[in-house]
Amino acid sequence: MKFDKDIIIGMEIHVELDTDTKLFCSCPTKAEVPNTATCEVCLGMPGSKPVVNKKAIEYALKLAMALNCSIAPELIFSRKVYFYPDMSKNYQITQYEMPLGSRGFIELAEGKRIGITRVHLEEDPASLTHQGSMETSPFVLVDYNRSGRPLCEIVTEPEIYSPQEARDFMKQLITILQSLKIFNIKTRIIKADANVSVKESGYIRAEIKNITGFKEIERALIYEIERQKKEVLEGRKIIQETRGWEAGLGITKSLRSKETEEDYGYIFDPDLVAVDITKEMVDKTKKELPELPNQKLKRYVEKLKINATDAHVISSDFVLSEMFDRLINAKVDASLSADWIRRELPRVANYNKKEVEDLLSGKFEERFIEIIELLGTKKITPVIAKDLLNKLADGRLKESPKKYVEKEKLTAVSDSSEIKKFCEEAIKENPKAVDDYKKGESNALNFLIGQVMRKSKGKASADEVKKIIEKII
Repeated sequence: MKFDKDIIIGMEIHVELDTDTKLFCSCPTKAEVPNTATCEVCLGMPGSKPVVNKKAIEYALKLAMALNCSIAPELIFSRKVYFYPDMSKNYQITQYEMPLGSRGFIELAEGKRIGITRVHLEEDPASLTHQGSMETSPFVLVDYNRSGRPLCEIVTEPEIYSPQEARDFMKQLITILQSLKIFNIKTRIIKADANVSVKESGYIRAEIKNITGFKEIERALIYEIERQKKEVLEGRKIIQETRGWEAGLGITKSLRSKETEEDYGYIFDPDLVAVDITKEMVDKTKKELPELPNQKLKRYVEKLKINATDAHVISSDFVLSEMFDRLINAKVDASLSADWIRRELPRVANYNKKEVEDLLSGKFEERFIEIIELLGTKKITPVIAKDLLNKLADGRLKESPKKYVEKEKLTAVSDSSEIKKFCEEAIKENPKAVDDYKKGESNALNFLIGQVMRKSKGKASADEVKKIIEKII
């Protein structure tokens, strides 16, 4: 493949599927005590026979179809042969010659498509723990609980041209995974390996292993790109290698020279028969696919007529889009819902040092909808609504917002004569602001509106106040 961009990035993402049992045995995928969720199959003992997990196949098929892949007619497993403590049988069961899905794509927020080379099933290796750093540890501890858990590997084309695009790609992928309900972001692992090369080196690539998190992917790629450019600038030769990301130090470290696929000596696994991917399976899976992020985006813009930027942000975030759709189902105005979902909900979460997902538990979701309903029907003003949301987020609002509004007499002032009275008082008390406004200073009008809002305790509509003041002056 001929490259002409300054930076070339390809991603390999490993997603732990949210199944109850491992890929080829009945051992549980959740266990806290090391080396207790193991058996002769996942440890590869002589004479043991693996049996593929049907649920894992269904989940992988859903993912491949959601990523717009062509589906293979059968599922064939191979052995990837290597000698390392994380695989007690000295090979990993994976797919090589014929992946379950191929030639798909993911669409980024700005519309660019990133090609998906392949989507395939494989078993997870064991977890290795070192004392201190990998280089200095005198020993390694191995936990085979993780060995054999079902993974889906997604391999992209080398079509990502910046760390920001890589971060956007991962965000879109995780939103799809959450929409499909095949991955639990709180309890399951997702890791990315990134192949990075720069034009200055002649596109000699380094693979960065096991990066987790959106920000970490961006940080790791920014560092590695600058490292490679600096090496070339200072006259040192870039070599093809595998590097590890040290998040604490913010650097990549060389681990070993890069292996090629031939080094692994792939062979078909003789213990596992091919599984037919029938038309019935494909049709059934297609019917079960939920509305995906790109479909939500289209609906939000074309049907609900919300701002395109808001639609992009909300549809690209599973939690925000779920909350937005609940508001729409509650018959709340779409534009109002989008504004509060995109801006106010993340604002209070950030202020309280929480994730939006952490807020949306217990009574919060129900009471948040109530607040937006009150706002949408003009029973409260935006000022009161923000105050209620702040109280709800930090735990001070412990009852129904409707009852609280009635009890505290926070219902919006709808009597124009009362609002006019407040406006006249503010104008009389602030002659300088009136003169400044007449001279063309727009901030003076905002000051007067603020004085009226203070007098009404936030219960007057700011838009109506503005109109009355302008009319009086």
